[in-house]
Amino acid sequence: MADPNEIEALKASMRGALSTAASLGALKDKVEALDTHAGIAPEDLEELGRVSLAHAVAAQALRGLVETMRTRLSAC
Repeated sequence: MADPNEIEALKASMRGALSTAASLGALKDKVEALDTHAGIAPEDLEELGRVSLAHAVAAQALRGLVETMRTRLSAC
């Protein structure tokens, strides 16, 4: 039988990963517009680092939860 708390955690993890993906996607045009012969502004690099880290953490949390659920199901 499914654990309702686990399913709610899965939903929350998915929402978090999608939210951070959207934040990362919002920076796409800014990155694509960068001049290959010019530098990147430190504040832009800082923003990209912050958003990409948030996305990496959220995606890894989702993956970890999925792996935990798979392990639990295979043990049954």
